[in-house]
Amino acid sequence: DSGSAAGSVAVVSGGVGAARFLRGLMDVVDHERITAVVNTGDDTVLHGLDISPDLDTVTYTLAGAIDPERGWGLVDESWRAMESLERYATVRPEGSAAAPRWFNLGDQDLATHFYRTARRREGASLTEITAEIARAWGLRLNIVPMTDDRCSTVVTLAAVDGEAPTDVSFQDYFVRLRHSVAVQAVRFDGDARLSDTARRAFTDARTIVIAPSNPIVSIGPMRSLPGVDELLASRRTDTVAVSPIVGGAALKGPADRMLVELGFEASVVGVARLYADIASVLVVDTVDEHLADEVERAGMRCVVAPSIMSTPSLAADLARITLAAGRTVSDIE
Repeated sequence: DSGSAAGSVAVVSGGVGAARFLRGLMDVVDHERITAVVNTGDDTVLHGLDISPDLDTVTYTLAGAIDPERGWGLVDESWRAMESLERYATVRPEGSAAAPRWFNLGDQDLATHFYRTARRREGASLTEITAEIARAWGLRLNIVPMTDDRCSTVVTLAAVDGEAPTDVSFQDYFVRLRHSVAVQAVRFDGDARLSDTARRAFTDARTIVIAPSNPIVSIGPMRSLPGVDELLASRRTDTVAVSPIVGGAALKGPADRMLVELGFEASVVGVARLYADIASVLVVDTVDEHLADEVERAGMRCVVAPSIMSTPSLAADLARITLAAGRTVSDIE
């Protein structure tokens, strides 16, 4: 079990930001010593297919196959299947959910969903399937879903023009509505628990890193699982978080707006207040150096470093600094 090897690193992971951090980490740590525990609150079913967007973004990025422009999906992708669905829009009965086109699935990407869905129908767990998919892409690190159970992120949209607030799935909010509407609340539905494999990763790792992912909808689903906050709190001195907020803004996605809409501060100080109970160190970008004292007053040691992973070498540098911030770099390298 390489996840429990001496000097191993467990990374609490969401999508794009986590994937880029993990790519940098792979340049400085033996791959077998890395376990990415990945959010599955975004998972959905479309066209009868089981889709795990964050797991796939992490897998494709680490395999060097991600589309570099979009940050999701596969490079050199084609979209013939989605285009062909338009034929059926004219015959689809009123109220039918058949042949949706608002969530694009590329032709090559479909193969992953076909495989995952068929294996689930055979009774394989998401943990087993994810390991198989990672091996198929030639990856040696451990990619682990946070749970083998169903956990769904539900977003309550703020009331508009006197209408009542509306609950939608995360993918409805993020993709169909392009996260352009205000959020009133977020909750996590399902009777899910942290998988045994994920629990071992957190328990046995020398260092735990909370990746620069959206604290509400990428890290939040994992923290909502019973006992996870308590487990992370018990490992607090070995846990380092990397802020996804830089200069008061999210580099990608709606994290900054969501924080404000849900009553938090969209700054590294706001991130520190969210993570102080479960992590002892926060790595912040150099543009936020002036807030270091406030981060420390919020209860976390503050480490200032360039954190925008615009090149692989910068991502590797950030990984080195993050590990050093956890005072464990000598155990890892």
